[in-house]
Formats: sequence, structure tokens, C-alpha cells
Amino acid sequence: MLKKLLSPFQIGPLTLPNRVLMAPLTRSRASQPGDVPSELNALYYTQRASAGLIVSEATQISRQGQGYALTPGIYTDAQEAGWKDVVQAVHAENGHIALQLWHVGRISHSLLQENGGAPVAPSALIAKNTQCFVIQPDGKAENVATETPRALALEEMPGIVAQYRQAAVRGKR
Repeated sequence: MLKKLLSPFQIGPLTLPNRVLMAPLTRSRASQPGDVPSELNALYYTQRASAGLIVSEATQISRQGQGYALTPGIYTDAQEAGWKDVVQAVHAENGHIALQLWHVGRISHSLLQENGGAPVAPSALIAKNTQCFVIQPDGKAENVATETPRALALEEMPGIVAQYRQAAVRGKR
């Protein structure tokens, strides 16, 4: 069993050195301001480059899609450049990494949203007994209860699809 786990594996065009996949873990290490992947992110992932494939921490496709403070995005030029540095560092160690894209929907808080707006979701239903990680105005980091989201209008959906598309384009670059 161990021999098979450590044997090369083909996924599409990639030949992975082994069948070990590193699951995504939210690390809350993005630099501020701007939720930009940093040298700390690069160090974290290069330390794990021997895995067959690393699946990155969830990366928001827009500010609206953020549900936890200090998590990286992929919707600005600075964030894209930060991820490029991370990927280059992982590749320098002969590692493989895939970017996990996300929009958290209702698992968010107004402290994470542009201009303190309400989180958005398919419906205006709060995620009961659920928390998200925020930085309070006084600088204190803490988990707080999610807030009731604003229901998305049907005409807003193409915009979110476009955000995913643009995030994928940035990630591929």
C-alpha cells in the first residue's frame, strides 16, 4: 500500500511524484492591506512541496466572497503577483499546487465586506451557530457570529460567474 501511495500518478497533463494530496487549510496569513499572499505563504507551501499535489487554502474571488480575515484573494494585481511568487517557490522545490477558489456566500460578516455591506447569498437566511474570523475596528482578531445575508438578485449571478472566470484566468497566469 505504501509503495503505491508513493508511486507517480498522472492527472491530466501533470505527472505527480506521488499520490499524496495536501488538503486545503485556511491559514489566515495573507499580508495586509489587500489580502496578498506573502513570503509566509510561500514558505508554508514550499515546506510541503514534497506532496504529490498541494491544494491551496481557499482563495476569494472577490472582496464580496471573503468570509475570514487575512485570507488571500486572487482578484487584484497584487494578489495575483503574490500567488505567482508562491507558485514559483513551490515549483522551485519540484512541487505541484492547485488554487482553490471560493465565494463564501452567507458565511461572512459586514466587517469583511466592502463599505461594511451585508454578505450575499442565494437567500437571506443566516447560517445559524456559525462563526467567521474577523479583525474588529480596534484591531482585535476574533471569531464572531455570521450575519444575515442579503439575497442575491437573479441579475447578480452572471457577475459572480464572471468573478470565478476572472479568478481562474488570474490563477492560470
